[in-house]
Amino acid sequence: MLDIKLIREKTDFVRQRLATRNAGDEQAIGEILQADELRRQALGEVETLKAARNRVSKEIGALLGQKKLAEAEAKKAETRDLGDKIAALDKQAAEAETRRDELMLRLPNLPHESVVLGKSAADNPVVRVHGTKAEFAFKPKSHVELCDSLKLVDFARAAKLSGSGFLLYTNWGARLERALIQFLLDLHVTHHGYTEVSPPFMVGEHCLVGVGQFPKFKDQYYGVAEGDDVKQLGKLYLIPTAETPVANIHREEILPEKQLPINYCAYTPCFRGEAGAAGVGTRGMIRVHQFDKVELIKIVKPEAGYAEHEKMLADAERVLQLLELHYHIVQLCTGDMGFGSAKTYDIEVWAPGQGSYLEVSSVSNCEDFQSRRMNLRYKTEAGENRFPHILNGSGVALARLFVALLETHQQADGSIRIPAPLQPYLKTDCIKAP
Repeated sequence: MLDIKLIREKTDFVRQRLATRNAGDEQAIGEILQADELRRQALGEVETLKAARNRVSKEIGALLGQKKLAEAEAKKAETRDLGDKIAALDKQAAEAETRRDELMLRLPNLPHESVVLGKSAADNPVVRVHGTKAEFAFKPKSHVELCDSLKLVDFARAAKLSGSGFLLYTNWGARLERALIQFLLDLHVTHHGYTEVSPPFMVGEHCLVGVGQFPKFKDQYYGVAEGDDVKQLGKLYLIPTAETPVANIHREEILPEKQLPINYCAYTPCFRGEAGAAGVGTRGMIRVHQFDKVELIKIVKPEAGYAEHEKMLADAERVLQLLELHYHIVQLCTGDMGFGSAKTYDIEVWAPGQGSYLEVSSVSNCEDFQSRRMNLRYKTEAGENRFPHILNGSGVALARLFVALLETHQQADGSIRIPAPLQPYLKTDCIKAP
């Protein structure tokens, strides 16, 4: 959520930054300010009326002391009238505040000044490239062909179980998925200094509001009902990413400054209803409704936000470097950034069988946008309460990492070479056809 003081005091600046997103969000600023002004006027009148009521109440006491009962009764009627006006204005102020906040919850974050102006992904600049595309002396297979020949994923039976957009890992496929998760967690905990947490896979609506996924994108997530009780539907939601519960761990808390920075990592499955919008078929792993991911979260002081952003990006990059995968990094332009982000890098890994790059990580600094929504603050040594920056990044996401690994390290005989860092987890240096 944006700071209402910023909207009041730098209205043109806020409108201009929102306009760079090319989504028309700046048009809501006028209505927000109107509701805010109505609230402030009502509260100002309330204070004036309360002062008048206090004065009249004192007069009633004086009149009663003088035995002027009729005049005292008239003053009592006046206080009741003032009370009615105060109640009406309090209601008006509350309604205006609710309307203002509802509108503000639908406003995205302001892009950082360093973010490139653009309208779509086509305008995203590549800022760094690592390695070169894999070359083969044979025609490389797609991950679907490799999964079929090596019996790593049973696409048909997954569709039988849950419909399109779901995966059934089998045998070495299941072991490889588990090894990747363990490798990612160990790397970030042991070498990058994150604290591992294991959060719930279902959260309340307030957590989704806190990170900015609700209310604007509510139609893209899976609500949970207990049994057939539809009244329970919407009390809990399957998480779209570990960011949702982990970023909310300290919501509504005031942390001591010395506790920052906080670095968390977590493995969770992720559930995305919107995957179907792209036409998920019964085969393939590129867009699915359920996938695994190791997420990185940082809660830091604002002055450290962008230095920590670069560190988080390097932590996610290290995964692909160790797995010997070619990738590039793009900076998302203003028109392609996520709702809550002020600045985002995407890491896209090369998948030879697809002949394309696949996004496996988005690393974002949301500045204080999320901390305001969840009322997370820290107290400085001087005693001031401030909103921290919250950063999130995939470290990294499967199943696309799985796809790139298979397609990059496939051999002429149809086997998969296992990079050295994964070998201790799988107890093998290659996966061969059964």
